[in-house]
Amino acid sequence: MIIDLSKARIFLHPGSKDLRKAVNGLSAIVQEGIKQDPFSGSVFLFCNRSRKLLKAVYWDKTHYEVVRILVKPEAA
Repeated sequence: MIIDLSKARIFLHPGSKDLRKAVNGLSAIVQEGIKQDPFSGSVFLFCNRSRKLLKAVYWDKTHYEVVRILVKPEAA
């Protein structure tokens, strides 16, 4: 997934979400929770409860791109 970040808006959903949800569930959260259009070309980020995994959802004019991002745990 290559995104021109100079043109894309990035939204981070506050709180944790169940990242087992597919694109349909996450796009419903975008519409109802964030009050944004999931087809706008913006990047929407969701975090799991332990804050170690992010899921990015992006509409690429023809289909959704979903990327899982593993966040490096803090050193103890």
